[in-house]
Amino acid sequence: MLSKVNLLKVLKIIDEMYPNAKGELNAKTPFQLLIAVILSAQTTDKAVNQVTPALFRDYSTPEALANADVEDVMGKIARIGLYKNKSRNIIQTARMIHQDFNDDIPQTHEALESLPGVGRKTANVVLGDAFGIPGIAVDTHVERVSKRLRVVKQSATVKEVEAALMQKIPKSRWVLTHHQLILFGRYHCTAKRPKCDICPVFSFCGEGKKIMLAYHDRSK
Repeated sequence: MLSKVNLLKVLKIIDEMYPNAKGELNAKTPFQLLIAVILSAQTTDKAVNQVTPALFRDYSTPEALANADVEDVMGKIARIGLYKNKSRNIIQTARMIHQDFNDDIPQTHEALESLPGVGRKTANVVLGDAFGIPGIAVDTHVERVSKRLRVVKQSATVKEVEAALMQKIPKSRWVLTHHQLILFGRYHCTAKRPKCDICPVFSFCGEGKKIMLAYHDRSK
């Protein structure tokens, strides 16, 4: 397993790659960010950013979206995956925020995760990006990078990945690290054809060495 000391060395290198890492979803308010993150499940941020301008033009507040016609919302976000379920979820979420939280986005895990379509990852993103509350949201990129670096075992659950990262990384940089690992996984340590041959953290990556060894064996 990658030690805390070596993980911090890895993060120092990734700092140089993505010094100003931040979320790539377009949102002007905490409410818009919450809706965008819900929509991003099993869909790329790029795809979400293509549909939210029209959605937020007509439904920019919890009250407006709470009173939306579901068919109209479906039409606006039809290009993203699971758009039917997501349409129902974001309308119901907006209703709950309007009715139960007086149009304010809640700032606790318990309250956020009571909303339709909101799990721990979404709650962590909203708390960190909208309110500066420390957390590490484990998406597919963060999980993949953590396992390849052997911060955790390959069999580790998402909760175990989150716990390990939180234990080994200073709380003051949880939010930044979350975004840096996402970008590193999205553009460098990709699911298919990771850039191991030019990776600046290759010397720390047990899985990367395994991948490269297998590649060289196939090339013989």
